[in-house]
Amino acid sequence: MTSPVFILGGAQSDFARNWTRDNKGLFEMISETTAAALDEARLDAEDIEALHIGNFAGELFSGQGLLGGMAVMAHPAFSGLPTSRHEAACASGSMAILAASADIEAGRYGLVGVIGVELMRNVPGEQAARNLGAAAWAGREAEGARYLWPAMFSGLAEVYERRYGLKREHLAEISKTNFDNGRRNPNAQTRNWQFTEDSFSADDEANPVIEGWMRKSDCGQVTDGAAVIFLANEAEARKYADARGLSLDEIPRLKGWGHTTAPLLFEAKLAESEGSDGYTFPWVRKAITDAYARAGLSGPDDLDLVETHDCFSITEYMAIEHFGLAGPGEAWKPIEAGTIRPDGALPFNPSGGLIGLGHPVGATGVRMALDAARQTTGRAGDCQIGGAKTAATYNVGGSTTASACFIIGV
Repeated sequence: MTSPVFILGGAQSDFARNWTRDNKGLFEMISETTAAALDEARLDAEDIEALHIGNFAGELFSGQGLLGGMAVMAHPAFSGLPTSRHEAACASGSMAILAASADIEAGRYGLVGVIGVELMRNVPGEQAARNLGAAAWAGREAEGARYLWPAMFSGLAEVYERRYGLKREHLAEISKTNFDNGRRNPNAQTRNWQFTEDSFSADDEANPVIEGWMRKSDCGQVTDGAAVIFLANEAEARKYADARGLSLDEIPRLKGWGHTTAPLLFEAKLAESEGSDGYTFPWVRKAITDAYARAGLSGPDDLDLVETHDCFSITEYMAIEHFGLAGPGEAWKPIEAGTIRPDGALPFNPSGGLIGLGHPVGATGVRMALDAARQTTGRAGDCQIGGAKTAATYNVGGSTTASACFIIGV
């Protein structure tokens, strides 16, 4: 990056909460989580100079657009602030972070709030699935599928099975790990869920098929939630640190980033991967390696943990190899070796990820960055990875149409 961008703190909502049952909606999610974030970061609302909002489908789920107008109502001091909303399906929150970072790097503002939010549990499951289908090519992809995204990512599992071979037990291990991690997270949607070994098996009663390869245990959750972080330039971060008796080196920062966009059609993505260096999604690989390069990292050996997008178990399987832990088609090796477990060489999703923690679409990228910042400053509670100083996040929009990777650390 041209100048450092620091993360001063933030908060997320309880992802197990059903806001509609509480007669609350998008505004309350934004305002309550923003208030919690200001409190946790020990910031005054009057010091915030701009707001960026990540949200995918407010219009589809709630009939609500222009969320910047809601955001400035979250605190009286916000009235009049410049706001922008950003959409890249499930990577919307990361787009808001990128835009806020650009504001800071350009010198426009010194302290910027980033809000990610999505209300999704206010409609029946099949309607939610149709709404989320807007991130695929409408009328051209997964036609006839009851649940579009499980069908699409079942297609990815079929690609892996055809190209390299794929075993269900490796996908099951990813899900088990993420549900186990979620039990330790006080904000996880599934923290109190109960499982047996059959819950991860091919038992059609205990673990029913949703679409194709994707069974219930392979799927992330439809979730309500919000996450808020505050980004600052070096001058504001130094002032923040001095006022709290901290060293600037104790404030986490965005060390590197990668952002790519692939063709919208899943089949076009696969066509681009033919004849490449073997990676199923070359633009995913580029987003990650661009982030490595900008952060001055040689690869995954320089990381202490990864928060990655596991909307489905196969998505994390793909990410494991695209981060460079294994060659194309060989993600099963670090899975079998226990590399991605909390006590492994490179833990994946100590938060629980999307499968264990939950996936409020517009909030996920912001939540990942918040968890990475907490991990690298020793504030991740029972999810803490010992000695973590450098973390990566990877956030997907659509069938990897949008890819965003951040390197965050102290």
